[in-house]
Amino acid sequence: MSDYKELIVWQKSIVLAKEIYMICKSFPRDEIYGLTSQMKRSVISIPSNIAEGSCRSTKKDFAHFISIASGSAAELETQVFLADELNFIDCSKSLNTQIIEIRKMLTSLRKSLVNPL
Repeated sequence: MSDYKELIVWQKSIVLAKEIYMICKSFPRDEIYGLTSQMKRSVISIPSNIAEGSCRSTKKDFAHFISIASGSAAELETQVFLADELNFIDCSKSLNTQIIEIRKMLTSLRKSLVNPL
């Protein structure tokens, strides 16, 4: 794989990670080891797994890491939902739009790795 930083899905996941980190600053202090920590772990896992997978020796390995990234995106989607339910955030729609777009891109990337043309 060429440079993972050229992948649009990686770039979008970095933007999302920065946004989540900024949003988490406004969460209640008692959530620092709870939802805040989980959201940060989930969001950073997305670009991290894209990067790690791209450096693996086979497309099958890369696809496996893309699956992990996709799982992290699903976790984040759930955490954003909960943060919205707890009234910690008011931007869940825009975050979910970004997460869904990233998940779709990850699914397409994984399919292209598993079933190349």
